[in-house]
Amino acid sequence: MKKGKHDKHSSFVALDRALLLRSEEWRGLSMRAKVFYIYLKCKYNGHNNGEIQLHFSELSQQPGFASRSGFYKAARELEKAGWAARTNRGGLYRNPNTYRLTGTFDERVAP
Repeated sequence: MKKGKHDKHSSFVALDRALLLRSEEWRGLSMRAKVFYIYLKCKYNGHNNGEIQLHFSELSQQPGFASRSGFYKAARELEKAGWAARTNRGGLYRNPNTYRLTGTFDERVAP
């Protein structure tokens, strides 16, 4: 890519590593939920919050996501903990599930 040119399909993922590593809420999540959150965060482009689609097939090769139940357990855990919220319920032969990042833990200042 030429200098000064930006890839219009790339996204910027802002993960405050120090905040996450010190956060009790982050440490309380299962590894499966953490992977799910990172994938959601990677699909966020700054304008699509509330419309982020994450499909089971995108995570099926990751450990802990061999079955659909692991995928839905991770989604429910993130919803329950307040890290993400489902904005549209999809299902078989219908629209896909869409998610919104709550940002609750993004703006905190680490101690």
